[in-house]
Amino acid sequence: MSTNTSSHHGLDQPHQAGDRTTFAGGQVSYLAPMPLPTGQPAQDYAHAVGEINDTYLTFGVGLPQVFGWQYGLGLPFTVGIVITMFFFPVLISVIGVLAGFNVSVVMEKGLRFFEYTSVVGFLMAMFFFLLSMLIWFLNHRKYKYAIAARFNRQRREACFVPEGETDPVFVPWESLSAWVIEAQGVTQYGVQRQYAMGVGFHHADSGEDYSLEFECGGLPLAIANWEAIRAYMDYEVHSLKEIQDPLDLQGPDDPPHEGLHTFYNARARMRRRYREGEVGKWYVAGWYAYHFCTLWTLPFHLTEWEIARVKRIQKHEIPDEMKAWSQPLPAAQWAQPSAELQRQRERLTTLRELYPQHSVFSLFTKARGTDELMVPKRKGKKGKKAKAG
Repeated sequence: MSTNTSSHHGLDQPHQAGDRTTFAGGQVSYLAPMPLPTGQPAQDYAHAVGEINDTYLTFGVGLPQVFGWQYGLGLPFTVGIVITMFFFPVLISVIGVLAGFNVSVVMEKGLRFFEYTSVVGFLMAMFFFLLSMLIWFLNHRKYKYAIAARFNRQRREACFVPEGETDPVFVPWESLSAWVIEAQGVTQYGVQRQYAMGVGFHHADSGEDYSLEFECGGLPLAIANWEAIRAYMDYEVHSLKEIQDPLDLQGPDDPPHEGLHTFYNARARMRRRYREGEVGKWYVAGWYAYHFCTLWTLPFHLTEWEIARVKRIQKHEIPDEMKAWSQPLPAAQWAQPSAELQRQRERLTTLRELYPQHSVFSLFTKARGTDELMVPKRKGKKGKKAKAG
């Protein structure tokens, strides 16, 4: 992910949370300016958040994940070595014996076939391995040339370094735009839907729109990724574990990223669940088979190595002005939410009671209003009006 100029969203036009715009094949729904609570769980499913501390959150260039190494190493090993080199000869030999052929003849043919598949399997493994390493190298370069955006909750500002630039741009938190994209298109395989989440702003000095977007698996996931940032800025989230560890695989003393500790924690949980009867033998066998085919703990060691390297790179590349802006402030100097944002939050709370089935975007639009709302009756008491603020 990188910060690029873009005119697709028209960020120079005034938008607020709840607004929607359409384009050919989809629509853009805005979650900010005026970042209101979405009601979704704060989860960084895309692992776009790289660091969280008491002062700022980094977003857009997350830390490496174990699955990338598992896929890059497991695919060559499984396809080239396990399946092609060994599984096919054994399968053909078993079929030959079951078909009634002489065992010695089957063994001889099987060994000859193995000589062939060993060459083919090795070449396939090397091909997929080199392809995986090329993809890894290209992805790893982003950590050197892309500087993650930062969200400073003490200052209530966001800081971006646009791609190709060296000077950071500071944006007030409540003026930052955030959106989710829903798009669909027809292919030979049928209708395909795509979702994305993005943040951005209009830079008045240059006249450019800057945006940072990434794909998500669904609309709720896209909203939850934004909610992770909003919740952090409102002091509702304080650690990576809260938004990136839904399976609770990190212990209290573990580092806040994936690594060897997550493997051992996952194995301990699997064994506990088996002892308690939550899972059966096939689940246990599948767990071990998966980690065998992905080279056991090697991807976890490599992930820790890469994360350490990424942190060194990112620390070195941060502009001095951005470093100074990231320093903590005395509590007396912390910025506070605007009166208008607080008014809309209070109104939104009432609206969620009145219209629990309405979409988050509909509620956001209503929260901007100024009409009086009728609070729902509770335990036989008469309802009472709630002023907009």
